[in-house]
Amino acid sequence: MQENNPQQDQIIMTPGKRTANSTTIMVERRPMVIKEQQENLHVAGGAHKGIVINKSSVAMEDDTTPAQLSLEFCVYLVNAATNMHTKESRQLRFWFKEVVSEWEQPKVAQEFFKKLVAPFEFPRDYVGFIKKIMKLMQQDYPTLRKIEVELKQLGQSSQPPPDTAKRGTILLSVGIKGKSSVEVKGIMDQDVSLTEIEVTSTRLLEMIESAYPNPLSVSEMARQTQSEKQKVSSLLSELQASGLVKTVNGNESFTRVVQNENKVKVVKQMPKIVQAKQPTIAIITAQYCEKLAVDAMMDDQETFVRYTTVGESNIYTLGNIGQHRVVCTKLPTVGHTREALIASGSTTTRLLGTFQAVEFVILVGVGGGVPHYTDCTRHVRLGDVVVSSPIPPKKDIYTYCELEPVKEGQTQTNPVYETKSWAPPTFLLQEISARLKAQGDDDPTQAVWDKYITEGISKLSKDGVNFARPPDDTDKLYMSLGGSDVIEVTHPTGSSENGRQPGKPVIHLGPIAAGRQVSKDDQLRQDFAARFGILAFDMEYDAVIESVYGNRKDSYLIVRGIADYKDGSRKKDWQPYASLAAAAFTKAVVCAMNLSNDD
Repeated sequence: MQENNPQQDQIIMTPGKRTANSTTIMVERRPMVIKEQQENLHVAGGAHKGIVINKSSVAMEDDTTPAQLSLEFCVYLVNAATNMHTKESRQLRFWFKEVVSEWEQPKVAQEFFKKLVAPFEFPRDYVGFIKKIMKLMQQDYPTLRKIEVELKQLGQSSQPPPDTAKRGTILLSVGIKGKSSVEVKGIMDQDVSLTEIEVTSTRLLEMIESAYPNPLSVSEMARQTQSEKQKVSSLLSELQASGLVKTVNGNESFTRVVQNENKVKVVKQMPKIVQAKQPTIAIITAQYCEKLAVDAMMDDQETFVRYTTVGESNIYTLGNIGQHRVVCTKLPTVGHTREALIASGSTTTRLLGTFQAVEFVILVGVGGGVPHYTDCTRHVRLGDVVVSSPIPPKKDIYTYCELEPVKEGQTQTNPVYETKSWAPPTFLLQEISARLKAQGDDDPTQAVWDKYITEGISKLSKDGVNFARPPDDTDKLYMSLGGSDVIEVTHPTGSSENGRQPGKPVIHLGPIAAGRQVSKDDQLRQDFAARFGILAFDMEYDAVIESVYGNRKDSYLIVRGIADYKDGSRKKDWQPYASLAAAAFTKAVVCAMNLSNDD
C-alpha cells in the first residue's frame, strides 16, 4: 500500500465540544499549506515540523461523514493530594483514506492502538497523549485521515481499580508533575501449570468429568496432579460421599455419577435397536457440561454405557428432538494431546459404525470467540453462538492450522500458516441455520432457541446443576499489547448493536478453526482470523471432522457456544451457559429439518 511522503502533510489538532465531564479533540491530516504562526494557530518546527495546533474550537472544515471504526478503553486518574481515583473513558474514532480497504481498517486501528498504549511508553499527561496520537499519525500511519478523541470522566472512588479475578495485574503509574498520576490497568494472562495448582476436590472432579465415560485411576490422577496417592484418595472419598463420583474396576478407578443414574444401563455391547428407533442424527460433545446441555434438549432418553479396561469406554444417549431420533455421545478425551484427539476420531468412527442409519452429524459444545475490537456488527461475545458456515466464494467451514516452521538461518516477519480445511458435500444444515438466524434477526420472537435455553436452565436446575447465564459484566474484553501484556478495552457498540437483545445470545455464521500453536497466541489468533474470516476457535476437533468425512457423512455442522476468547477451555464460568446456548440452537436446527420419506 503505497502512500505519499507523510512529511508532505500536516497533522492539525482542533479542540471540539466540551461538557462538564467530557472533552472532544480532532486530529486530522491535511496538505501542508500552513507555514506561518497565526493568531489561533501554533505551527511547530524542528523535530515536530508538520504539527499544527489550532487553538480555536471552531472546526476548520465541516465533515459529517461518520467514523468508520471506534475503540474505547479506560484509565484511572489518581489525585496525589486526595488519593481519589477517577475512572476516565477514552474513545478513539477513526477515518481512513480511500486506499485502505474495509478488511484492512480494523488491523490498522488495532496496531495504532497497541502503539499508543504500549505500557512503558504510555503518555504521562493529556498533552503527551494527544502529542503521541499526532506523531503516530505523522510518522507511522499515513493512511489515517482523521482521529477524533473523546475523554469522558465516569466517576470517582477512594478505592483503586479492582483486580481482575485469577489474573495478575500490572499498574503503570505515570506522574504528572505532582498533580496526579495515571494508572493504566494491564492484565497478564497466566497459564499456570499443574505443578503450581494445589490438588483439590474440584480439580479432581474436572479431571473425572473430562475423562468420562472412561474411568480414571487413583494412580493416574496422582500422576497428572503430581500429588501423593493418599491425598488424592482422601479427596475422592469426599466426592464419593457427596454422590458426585463412584468406583469402578474394583474400587481402583473412579467415574462420574451422571444425572438420573438409575436410568443408565451398563452394557458389554450395545443392544440391537429396532429400525423405528434407529437414530438418524448423531450429536458429538467433548466436555461433561456439553453433554448435559444436549441431554436437556432431548425427550424419552435412554443411556447406555460400555465400560472397558482396554481401549475406550463409550456412552450413548438415545432420545427424541422434535420428530427426529438422535444419539448423543461424549468423547472420552484425557488432556489436549494430539494422541487423545486421535482417540476421539476413533470414538467417532465407532459411533458411526454402531448407528449406521445416521445421516447427519452435529458437533456441539463450547469454543473461543474472535472479538472485533472496533465493529459491533462483527463482534463475537461470550454466550453467543457460532455456527460453522462458509464465506463465499470459499466453501470451507472448519480449518486446522499450524505455523510453517522457519528454516535455519532465516527470519520470518509475517507468519506463514499450514492449513487443512473441510467442507461438507451438502450444506443443508448450514442453509437451515441461516434461515433460522434470519428469522430471529427479523423478529426476535421467532428465536425459538431462547425458549429452549430457558427450558434447559429450569430442567437442569431441578437436577441440581446451574446453567444460568453469568452476569454480563463478567464478559471482559482484552487486547494484547505484545508479550504477556494486555489492556482491558470496552466492547464495541453501534446504533443497532447487531440486533443484540440483553441477556440473549447472538447467532453468528462463519468458519471455525483450531490449532494450539495459533489459538494460544493473541496476535497470531487475530492475524489468522482476519486472513481467513474465522469467527471462533475450538480445542482441535480435526480428527473428529476427518472421521466424519471418512465415514461419508455428507451433511455435518459445528455449533460452538462462546465461553472465552481463545478456544473455549479457559473461562469455566461461561462454559455451562455457552454449552446450553449451543445445544438450544442445535435443537432449533433439528426441529426445522424435514423428515425423510422413509420416516
